[in-house]
Amino acid sequence: MIIVISGPSGVGKGTVVAELLKKDAALVRAITCTTRQPRKDEKDGRDYYFLSEEKFFDLVKKKKLAEFAFVHGNYYGTPIESILQGKDKDVVLQIDTQGAKRIKSLFPEALLIFLLPPSIDALAKRLLKRGTETEEEREKRLERANKEIQERMFYDYIVLNDDLHRASEEIEKIIQYERVLRKKKTR
Repeated sequence: MIIVISGPSGVGKGTVVAELLKKDAALVRAITCTTRQPRKDEKDGRDYYFLSEEKFFDLVKKKKLAEFAFVHGNYYGTPIESILQGKDKDVVLQIDTQGAKRIKSLFPEALLIFLLPPSIDALAKRLLKRGTETEEEREKRLERANKEIQERMFYDYIVLNDDLHRASEEIEKIIQYERVLRKKKTR
């Protein structure tokens, strides 16, 4: 199963996905690529594939990306091989709403989960606390967050991330439920 988790910047996608991966050995995270610079503690090949624009567009030209988009001043994309790696496991993609729509068009069976912040104010505080963007970048991310939140109705499930533990457990239950449902459909 392909599982897409989306939500605005700062909503906690990475933290929630990390929790899911710790608890569920049947999950693997698809590593996406980006042209942005690594943040503190991010490692190439673990968090993202950090690429030059030239290398990124080489992948585009060779049709090796399932989806790609220009977001927050940088390019992001999902290598097809990252999705297909999960032969015996379910693959989790942590991507934006544009990418989620593209994945759903390529893989109609993909499960889409939108992670919703408790409020825009809470999201602004999380971005400020994260400390990885300038004030101008934070403002752009918050502006985009409003647009992304409007896209939530495109998703199969919407999960409020007001508490990391509760949100992770809710997504874990959704995945378990979908596994059972999909097994029944294949019988």
